[in-house]
Amino acid sequence: MSAPPVPSRVDRFFALTARGTTVLREARGGVVTFFTMAYIVVLNPIIIGGEVGKSANVDIHGNVLPMAAVAAVTALVAGVMCIVFGLVANYPFAFAAGLGINSLLAVSVTSQVTWPQAMGLVVLAGVIIVVLAVTGFRTAVFNAVPAELKAAIAAGIGAFIAFIGFVDAGFVKRVPDAAHSTVPVQLGDSGSITTWPVAVFAVGLLIMGVLTVRKVPGGLLIGIIATTVLAIIVNAVAKPDTWALNTPKLPDSIGGLPDLSLVGNVDLFGAFTERGTAAHVIAAPAIGASILLFTIVLSNFFDAMGTMTGLGKEAGLADENGTLPGIGKALAVEGTGAIAGGLGSASSNTVFVESASGIAEGARTGLANIVTGLLFLAAMFFTPLYQVVPLEAVAPALVIVGALMIGQIASIDLTRFDYALPAFLTIVAMPFTYSIANGIGLGFISWVVLATARGKAREVHAILWAVALVFVVYFLRAPIQDLLT
Repeated sequence: MSAPPVPSRVDRFFALTARGTTVLREARGGVVTFFTMAYIVVLNPIIIGGEVGKSANVDIHGNVLPMAAVAAVTALVAGVMCIVFGLVANYPFAFAAGLGINSLLAVSVTSQVTWPQAMGLVVLAGVIIVVLAVTGFRTAVFNAVPAELKAAIAAGIGAFIAFIGFVDAGFVKRVPDAAHSTVPVQLGDSGSITTWPVAVFAVGLLIMGVLTVRKVPGGLLIGIIATTVLAIIVNAVAKPDTWALNTPKLPDSIGGLPDLSLVGNVDLFGAFTERGTAAHVIAAPAIGASILLFTIVLSNFFDAMGTMTGLGKEAGLADENGTLPGIGKALAVEGTGAIAGGLGSASSNTVFVESASGIAEGARTGLANIVTGLLFLAAMFFTPLYQVVPLEAVAPALVIVGALMIGQIASIDLTRFDYALPAFLTIVAMPFTYSIANGIGLGFISWVVLATARGKAREVHAILWAVALVFVVYFLRAPIQDLLT
């Protein structure tokens, strides 16, 4: 009888066999994750970048971050963090500039500070998060969350990314304020699909649904490619001008040197000492900067924790309590994403919920992250090439993955209202408020309140009490800031 084959170094390092995966499956998962995330290299410059005299994304001194430079550093930091996390934490959780934090910087933070100062606050937030992780506090919070809330977080993330897919594709649209309607969103225009790009999304959703139900290996990747081909044909024939972000056509050129001039353009402590000139800025710069820093820390802290909870459960890597092995190390490395994002002027980098698409393709280890990271690094030089894939071609994958993740709700005993309400609030708040942290906060607060109402306050972990109180402060930060004005 012949001896079993000796695992390769790659297999041993990433524990491929132990996690029931292969190099090919990890590579495929990494590619799918990249394509569902690649839009961030285009979208992040739109959110925090701009052109002088043509952009609303100006800081308190009227300065902007050049869009081409933001695109380059977005890809650079995402690529580096994906690879580092894959090597150290060995999980298929890819990184990129977090949409919540970059929007916060553009809308709220830079109205009070300069862009270098805003990035300095992001770096400081990352340092705080790393310290909390290294000291074990972040792991303790993760472990203190009841299994029912962890399942709700996973299901909520599923609803959230499905909603992202619908909105990105234009299938779900915001009703204009001028309509004076009580309905905040609608399907297309007045319940009808009115554009070819949205029709492409709908066809792509059905294609990926069929491939998934037929259990076709690489179904999501095949679906993205097929939908992209369909989009290119539709664009050539119908010539619509309503694509969400990228126009699906072959580029005139595919290469160029990236502009990395924003790397290191950071002012660590300027926000605490320089008084802003805007009329609404509070009088004491240190107090205002501290409130901004608190907001960034809390958003980063719980967005990542919630995302890792959902992804870990979906990948089957968590134990029966929803806890990931080696979570402390993973959380510490995740905190460095904020430091790297701030130093690169790309905004805080964190675990991306779109990693679930690669997990759905079978990714189970950090090897998939290596593949995603290398593709991000390549994207710095081949920006026009990845722009061939429109959002309408990758959005269906998010909806499919959301449908898979929502199944976590089955492990929650919904006949108990003290479980049902916190779970419900967690799940619906994420897509409705476009924030994972908001869903977690409402879930934590309602869990503590209902447990107290049942006379079970002593059974609630002390850390859960503390975090619930922190979230109360977080949700009341605007009134608190008004009091300090």
